[in-house]
Amino acid sequence: MQKAIVTCSLTGVLTDPRQHPVPVTPAEMAQSARAAFDAGAAVMHVHFRDQAAGKGHLPSWDPPVVDEIAQAIRDACPGVILNFSTGTIGPDISGPLACLERSRPEMAAMNAGSLNYLKTTSKGEWAWPPILFDNRVEKITAYLEVMNRLGIVPECECFDVGILRSIAMFRQVGLLHDPLHVSLVMGVASGMPADAEFLAVLLKYLPSGAHWQGILIGREEIWPVHRKVAELGGHLRTGVEDTFYLPDGRRTRGNGELIEALVTLARECGREIASPEEARAALALTAAI
Repeated sequence: MQKAIVTCSLTGVLTDPRQHPVPVTPAEMAQSARAAFDAGAAVMHVHFRDQAAGKGHLPSWDPPVVDEIAQAIRDACPGVILNFSTGTIGPDISGPLACLERSRPEMAAMNAGSLNYLKTTSKGEWAWPPILFDNRVEKITAYLEVMNRLGIVPECECFDVGILRSIAMFRQVGLLHDPLHVSLVMGVASGMPADAEFLAVLLKYLPSGAHWQGILIGREEIWPVHRKVAELGGHLRTGVEDTFYLPDGRRTRGNGELIEALVTLARECGREIASPEEARAALALTAAI
C-alpha cells in the first residue's frame, strides 16, 4: 500500500482553551505543530482563533492574524503542508477568501455539502441550538474558483453519503480536478457514524482515482476505525480538533501524543508514513509556499 499521509487537526473551532489543550496564539500553534510534525504529521489542518484576551474560543478571519500564525507554523516545521479551514455559517465567505489570498496555503478544506449540525444531551435536550452548516452550490463554487486560481488543492470534506456522491458531479462540471482528495468525516452525531463497517459502503461511492482520508470525531471508540482506514489504504488524521482521547482512553496532553499514537497504529497495519515531500508529490500540490 502507498505511504500514509498523516494530518494533524491542530485546534478546531469554538473549543474553550481554558478547559481543553487547544493552542491559540502563534507561539502555541507553532509549538503544537512542531510536536505533531516531529511525530510524523506532514499536513497541518489549521483553524485560527481570535487573539484578544478571553476570546480564544472564537474564530478569526483577520488576514494579518492568520498570516502570523501560518508563518509561525512554517518556521517551526520546515516543509510542512498547510491546509486552511474555510468553514463558515452563512453566505459571507470574504474572510476565508482573503486569508487564502494572503497566506496561500497548499491545501484548503472544501465542505462539499450542507448538514444539520445536531447533538442531544442525556436529558433529551439539544446540546446547542440546532445549526445548519450551510454549503450551497453557489458557496462551494465561489470557494473552488478561488482555490483553482491560486493553485490550492481542495480537501473535499464529506459528512454524509449524499455529499460524498456529489464530489463526482463537481468534477463532472469542471469545478474539481484530478487528483481529488476526499475526507470522510465520521462521528458527528447528525452525520456519518464512526463505524468501521460503514467504510466498505463509503468506498463504493468514492470517485475513481481519489485520495481519501478518515476524519474520526469522538473518544477512544474512534481508534478501531482509524485502524480500518489504515488497513484499507486511506490517509489518516487526528488532533485536538477531533478528539481529546488516546487509544487507551487517557486524555491527551496535546497533538504530539495523538499523532504518535496514529503513526504507531499505521505502522502496525504495515503502512509507512509519507514525508511532507512525498505527500506533496502524491497530492500534486503546486501552490507557492
